[in-house]
Amino acid sequence: MPQTETELMLKGYGLTTAEIYYRMPDYRHVLQSYIWQDYDLAPDYPQMFRFIEFWQKNLDGPLHSVRFTHRKLIGPSEWRNVVGEFRLH
Repeated sequence: MPQTETELMLKGYGLTTAEIYYRMPDYRHVLQSYIWQDYDLAPDYPQMFRFIEFWQKNLDGPLHSVRFTHRKLIGPSEWRNVVGEFRLH
């Protein structure tokens, strides 16, 4: 069942960005880069490793290196329900 980004963030997911360098299939001396981004759980990163395994099994361009960063945008303790709003003027 698909979940919204807010639901994922409240469950502890953070935004993971990976910069993947790979070699061109026909020109092995040329490196290309690919940016991948998804919500993932640190420190195991199951989504990112699933994508890397998919890449290695199904794509021709062999991986050279992967750099990634992870940032939690909000957590359960930072979320609060606001029930009212006050406006001046």
